[in-house]
Amino acid sequence: MNTNNLFTPFKLKTLDLKNRIVMAPMTRSFSPNGIPTPAVADYYKARAKGEAGLILSEGTVINRPSSSNDANIPHFYGADSLAGWKRVVDGVHAAGGKMGPQIWHMGVMDNHHSGWLPPVPFEGPSGLNRPGFSNGNTMSIKDIQDTIYAFGQAALDAKNAGFDTVEIHGAHGYLIDQFFWEETNLRTDEYGGKTLAERTRFATDVIKEVRRQVGEDFAIIIRLSQFKPSNYDYKLANNVKEMEAWLQPLVDAGADVLHCSQRRFWEPEFEGSDLNFAGWAKKITGSATITVGSVGLTGEFMAAFAGESSQPSSLDELNRRLDRGDFDLVAVGRPILADPNWPLKIKNNRTSELIGFSKEALGELIVQ
Repeated sequence: MNTNNLFTPFKLKTLDLKNRIVMAPMTRSFSPNGIPTPAVADYYKARAKGEAGLILSEGTVINRPSSSNDANIPHFYGADSLAGWKRVVDGVHAAGGKMGPQIWHMGVMDNHHSGWLPPVPFEGPSGLNRPGFSNGNTMSIKDIQDTIYAFGQAALDAKNAGFDTVEIHGAHGYLIDQFFWEETNLRTDEYGGKTLAERTRFATDVIKEVRRQVGEDFAIIIRLSQFKPSNYDYKLANNVKEMEAWLQPLVDAGADVLHCSQRRFWEPEFEGSDLNFAGWAKKITGSATITVGSVGLTGEFMAAFAGESSQPSSLDELNRRLDRGDFDLVAVGRPILADPNWPLKIKNNRTSELIGFSKEALGELIVQ
């Protein structure tokens, strides 16, 4: 495999990366009471040693009482949790890596299988997390304003802790995505609307507040998806015009990088072109983009939960698109979760040593 283009530098504001490989954010419930442990720090440091160009943390929730549905999901607020994240980023930097936290509010969620519940009900634009499923409260304007501020405070805390960037989680059916989706945002005020363009208001206000708190030079990433966990075939934007009305306001508000989540990166977004989601986002906005979705594996994420293993696959199609300029960075999830040295093995053409992925890897923090 010719992977030379994966190993070229990338620079944008505070992002100064040795290569184009991003460790994708992947939920890891190994932070009791929301506090990242030394084992979490070792887990991320191992990926820095393995030469991931940028590490994006697992989702880590902002300072809202019901931002999480899991007691073991890390927080990005509170002295103990922030001290844990400082230990994480210091270890990544000591190993020559770069890192940003993914800051997150889950919105309205299903109750966790453990039985744990947050101290107050879940919250969302209309109390829904999918059509017909209500499991939380409709946010008041004050709730929305306080949440916007909490995103900004988390981003500022990331900057003060020494992180190189911050990613806002706006995908996969969580809070920001619940505002985007007409099936979960039934509001008739300024945070609702019949069009996707109108329903971007909450996301743009979050980005503006993050930008206000971190300043102009700190790189801001936002993760987005067309699909919903309850409807994998769904598209928020059905055509290029709708996508422009959705994405351009996010860039205008201050997002530097659009992290475009797909289940399979090679699938075209719209008929008549082989451009994927990240390719169209870059073409429409001119902004830097990250592609993601089953990179380097034969199988996809949901199949792993059913016990299906994924074997290493060719990167030729990925490199063709990267070389063509469709996107700037490539996020890799399960291969790096299972093997911290995946980037080094690809760089040094040690493809026979690639180990693939199985669901057992989800049950531990692998460090070698």
